[in-house]
Parts: sequence; C-alpha cells; structure tokens
Amino acid sequence: MSGGDTIFALSSGLGKAGVAVLRVSGPGVVACLEQLTGAPLPDPRVAARRRFADPGSGEVIDHGLVLYFKGPASYTGEDVIELHIHGGRATAEGMLEILGRMPGLRVAEPGEFTRRAFSNGKMDLTAVEGLADLIDAETTLQRRQALRQAAGALAETYEAWADAMTRVLAHWEALIDFPDEDLPEEIHIRNKSEMSRLVGEITQHMDSGRQAERLRDGLSVAILGRPNVGKSSILNRLAGRSAAIVSDRAGTTRDVVAVQMDLEGVPVTLYDTAGLRETEDEIEAEGTRRARVQARDADIVVLVSDGPGETDVDTSQFSNVLSVRNKSDCGDATEGEGILLVSAVTGAGFDHFTDRLVGEARALAGVTETPVMTRGRHRDALSAALEALTRAVDQPDAVLAAEDLRDSVRCIGRITGTVDVEDLLDVIFREFCIGK
Repeated sequence: MSGGDTIFALSSGLGKAGVAVLRVSGPGVVACLEQLTGAPLPDPRVAARRRFADPGSGEVIDHGLVLYFKGPASYTGEDVIELHIHGGRATAEGMLEILGRMPGLRVAEPGEFTRRAFSNGKMDLTAVEGLADLIDAETTLQRRQALRQAAGALAETYEAWADAMTRVLAHWEALIDFPDEDLPEEIHIRNKSEMSRLVGEITQHMDSGRQAERLRDGLSVAILGRPNVGKSSILNRLAGRSAAIVSDRAGTTRDVVAVQMDLEGVPVTLYDTAGLRETEDEIEAEGTRRARVQARDADIVVLVSDGPGETDVDTSQFSNVLSVRNKSDCGDATEGEGILLVSAVTGAGFDHFTDRLVGEARALAGVTETPVMTRGRHRDALSAALEALTRAVDQPDAVLAAEDLRDSVRCIGRITGTVDVEDLLDVIFREFCIGK
C-alpha cells in the first residue's frame, strides 16, 4: 500500500438506505472534489451542500453534503473528504464508478484507511484492534470494552509500563557508564523494587486477560443431561424461541444444536446436546460422544435432571457447573442443596436460574472498567516481557539486568506497534471491512 495513492471506498456499506457515505483519502482529494462539484473547496470540518456530477458527461448524479478534513487533522492523517449522498444502490454505484475513472484514484483495500491512520501516528495497534472489535460488537458489554480500547486505555497502560522500565534502564545505564562517579548506593535497590512492582502489575493484568478474551469472543454454555429431562425445552426458553425440537420421545436430539444470544450484555452460545445414556445406536452414540466433548470445552455446563438420582455425570472434568432440576410443574421434582428447581413448561424458577447464569457469565467475562488485554498476541508479548523482566529482577549484574530490561521494553512495544511489527500488519488490517 502506497501512502502516495488517493484511495476511496463506500464506508457505509452497499445497500438501500437513507444516506450513504463515501470516503476519499490522499493527496488527490482536492482535485477530485473540484471535478465532482465544480465548486470551491468548503472550509475544513464544515458541511457544505453540493451537486455531484459526472466530469465526463456533465450528468448530475446526486445532491448531497461534503465534509473536508485537512491533514493531519483527519482520521488517516491525510487530506480526507466524505461525500454524504442518498443511499440508493444506483446512486452509490454511480458515484463509485465516477471515482474509479478519475486519474490517480483507486479503490481502498480492506482496512487501508485505518492502516494509514496507524502509519501516520494517529492510533496505535491496540486502538486499531479496539476499533475492529467495536465494529464487530454485538452486545453492550462488548461495545464498552472495545470503545475503551479504541480510545487508547489499553495503550496508556502499556506505555506507562514501558516508560517506567525506560526510567529504570536509564539508572542501570548510569551505573554501567559511570562506575567511578559518586552515584547513590540505593539506585540498585530502587531499581529492583520498581521492577518487582512492575512484575506484580503485569502478572495481575495477565491473570484478568482471559476474561476479556471471553467477552470479546463469547462464552459457550453446554446443556447436558440424560434423555428427555427437558434440555431442549430449557434452551428454547432461554433463547425465547423454538430453536430445538421438543418431543416426549427420548433421544430426539442426536447432534449439538447451537443458539447465539445476548445474555445481559455477555455474548453467549447455548449448546443443546444429545442425552447421555448407553446405547447401541451408532448415531445416538456419536451424539453422546459429541455432547461430552462440547461440555468439556464449555465455559459453563448446565447439568439438567428431572428427579433425584437421575444424573450420573462426572462433573469433576467441568470448571463451572449449574445443576438444574426440571419439571417442577409435574410435582416429582425436589430441590436439593446447590440445585435450582425450574419448569421449562411454565417458566417457574427461571428468573432465579437466569440470574445465576448471568452472574456466572459476567464473572467469567470479567466485566470491569479496568483496561484488559483482548487478544492472544497481547498475552504472548506480555509473557515474553514478564519473563525478561523477572530475569532482570533476579540478575545481580547491572549489565545483564539492563539487557533483560531492554528485551522487556521491546516486547511491550510490539503490542502497541512502536517496534518490529511489520509481519503483524497484514494480519491485523485484513480483518477490517472495505472503507475502514
């Protein structure tokens, strides 16, 4: 991607709508606008009504608004214009065709506007990833987490650590370069203390990181139990629709049925599984095997029974289990210690059950206002930074401690994109849509 090109794209998505927005960025935006409108350039950041016409034929395509953002005070750091037009497909396609015929303009690649913003220092890589998450957010909590990251909260945390390490490194360098100077003896002690503090903060940050990754990617909830205890009915009531087949015949569910839902801000996928029992039916046996695998991999297991002694599942292999006794409306379900009594038919007990499920989900998702890492690459880089920093704390030699500290700073820099990240850029930006 060349920053010398002028790129354009439909940023609002192609389809019937009231308004469509086209974005153009690069050195040719002024000439582009003059050809389209035949009118003077509007003042920066002031919306102006213009007529858009084909420069070749003079045919009027639409009337709309123009916004001009003069670089570097723009999203990409370059000159940018936004064309707000009517959102009909023919209008948008007509404008895109005209822009494509203009000399020096080309269609933007996925994520190219944001990549230029990164290259021009308008945002760091964590903000870029936060923006991608914000576009993909489907729940309130996902949106809040992504918005904090896109606003730079995560980068501020990492940059504060890098700055603290750099200050300690400067002290080590002073001890190394000026051994004959009368430097305070407590510098060595202060350095060790500061690095130990950073080790603690990074460790705590990493411990909470799995939760943010769960919130970003969504939690999995497996509904497990013997045949005909009401697993599918429970899934349907949670989902608010008939997502799974319900029948009095045991063994109706042969495969895993997945339903995605928003559980009070936490994205969750519910899995209805085959009933657990010994069987000679090959298909049902495979369904039972898949049920156990799904439950083993799930974040939460809802273990359903319809009476005492009806569940012989070894729950030690599951990390989070909610035990539910169904069919309370039949009069043969009794509540025991740690067991929630519900009726999937009447809804009795479901409010309490849902509250417990929401509580477990929110605890696993780590709902917090504190910036937390959201990607595996953050964890990998922080693990390497922590390892180097721990070596520096335990290192009695100032020269070796300084080198370990430099390694730790470089690892932090790879997260925000300040050092050595060229191999990551294509992977990160190709996740974006065209026009962003």
